[in-house]
Amino acid sequence: MIDPANTGLGHRQVQRRNLPDGWAISARPAHPGLVSEADFIAVQHIHAPRGSPDPNRSYLLAGLLRCGVCGRRMESCWANNRAAYRCRHGHTSAAKTDPDRPKNLYIREDSVLRHLKSLWVRLFEPEPAPSTAEVVNHLRAQEITLTYDRQSRTL
Repeated sequence: MIDPANTGLGHRQVQRRNLPDGWAISARPAHPGLVSEADFIAVQHIHAPRGSPDPNRSYLLAGLLRCGVCGRRMESCWANNRAAYRCRHGHTSAAKTDPDRPKNLYIREDSVLRHLKSLWVRLFEPEPAPSTAEVVNHLRAQEITLTYDRQSRTL
């Protein structure tokens, strides 16, 4: 329930995984296992690495760009064989499309990286500007996000 004190608010569906100590394990298997118990336990300790499974696809600005229309963090995507970022303004395929929702926003990573050093100079005024990688590392370290405005095409 959303609020047990106010049952009129309804229910919210929540899915949580049980911790291993809360698992119900049969004393006698109902059918032959597809994998051995040892293999099952070993796989439970494997975690997928973060990021793209393709090493050629990297997103230098992941988590650093925000949409100037709705303020959401832009998501990394691969478009036309290049790294890019997009904002769908909260749209998901599970929800009906709102006709008033703005068009999806796309920006290529290379078009942002091209201007990153000059942005650094305007903000911090050191000459010469550090490398692009150093600028990106500084943005991450200082938790600075860049907002892209579609209308003016500026950061």
